[in-house]
Amino acid sequence: MENPFKQIDKPLKEVPDELKAKVMNDIAIAKLLMELASLFSVDVAKIIEATIKERNK
Repeated sequence: MENPFKQIDKPLKEVPDELKAKVMNDIAIAKLLMELASLFSVDVAKIIEATIKERNK
């Protein structure tokens, strides 16, 4: 079995443009999904903090 760490110091190989485009598209979709998830998620820490502040008043 070849040691993959021996390839670290070698120059990078060129990647086909189609593969680059697919990877960038996948990253864009992942970012979009993360932003959508943050829109529909509940920030529990803020809710607890606001509740505690209201009780102390």
